[in-house]
Amino acid sequence: MNLIVQKFGGSSVRDADRIRNVAGIIADTYKAGNNVIVVLSAQGDTTDDLIDKAHEISPNPSKREMDMLLSTGEQISIALCAMALEQMGIPAVSLAAWQVGIQTNRTYSNARIKRIDRERIQSELDRKKVVLVAGFQGVNRYGDVTTLGRGGSDTSAVALAAAFNADLCQIYTDVDGVYTTDPRIVPNAVKLPEITYDEMLELASQGAQVLHNRSVELAKKYNVNMEVVSSLERKPGTKVKEVANMEKTNIAGVAKDTSIARIALVGLEHTPGVAFRVFSLLGKGNINVDAIIQSIGREGSKDISFTLPRADVSEAVRLLEEQKSTLNFDHITVEDQIAKVSIVGAGMMTTPGVAAKMFEALYDANINIQMINTSEIRVSVLIDQEDADRAVKAVHDRFFGTGE
Repeated sequence: MNLIVQKFGGSSVRDADRIRNVAGIIADTYKAGNNVIVVLSAQGDTTDDLIDKAHEISPNPSKREMDMLLSTGEQISIALCAMALEQMGIPAVSLAAWQVGIQTNRTYSNARIKRIDRERIQSELDRKKVVLVAGFQGVNRYGDVTTLGRGGSDTSAVALAAAFNADLCQIYTDVDGVYTTDPRIVPNAVKLPEITYDEMLELASQGAQVLHNRSVELAKKYNVNMEVVSSLERKPGTKVKEVANMEKTNIAGVAKDTSIARIALVGLEHTPGVAFRVFSLLGKGNINVDAIIQSIGREGSKDISFTLPRADVSEAVRLLEEQKSTLNFDHITVEDQIAKVSIVGAGMMTTPGVAAKMFEALYDANINIQMINTSEIRVSVLIDQEDADRAVKAVHDRFFGTGE
């Protein structure tokens, strides 16, 4: 008997009809003789609605209380889906993360899973029940509810698949797989039958919204057999695996991220260790930094520019300004109307000229590049936000054709 973990996103359970549809998928999997663990996100825009409610009360609510509030969305989903399964004659039980024993660290709003206690879920599986688990949440050592960050239900599902050595972890969404880019921007985007963990991780980290990047990290670490499939259409999806057939193309996809900003520290003292002090300070504030550029020193000073999530700009500026006298810089500039466009592909490592091809496509589209950041399987450029969709289309057309 196989064990299958299935995760369904918010759009897949947004209303009663969608919940019944999801219950039907789960029921078919169960009737095929499988043990089934299901992870659900909150319905539709529930999380955003809860955030709005919080801000009606307080402009700056504590992260602890926000986690208490936001965790309720997933509990609604699992309870309703359990009811739908019971109506179909399928035994089911819904469990919040604290009942399951998903233990996390102490970081509210962006907690990381430390371990999962298997006993409660295993006992319910042994009783032939479908187990529905609230995604996106855990509990810390103080017994407080924590959340895993936006998109954290993917991470919940993969963590459960790893903990129970599941035969398959299926991530159900409103798209039928992973595409070479967002088909809403480029209609001729191509669905990939398979993609490597590394490529999927880079795409997720660079703005592709199909999977949460931390879920892909976990899947790679524990070699979880993973598949992205549609909850609306019964057809094959995209397999995420260790090695895929990379002969078909140099790149796997094009991604964009419009949720970033750039901070520049101007006139930093040109002394050893200043970069360490800057980024150590941000690291202690749990602020992730991406692309970094340091200018050549001149007249005893230098500039450092870096990108970070737009949501962290205020906190980053506050931390830096508090240490201005220690860091010895003149002033801070912030640009938040920027976007990052990236190409990702394992084939890039052995194919010369891929970056030049990307830059040529942007040049032909009259799009200016502000910063460039690379890894072994990725090239990212920083551009004006208003050019983002046009850049994605230009780059995708250059690598995959126009489809015309």
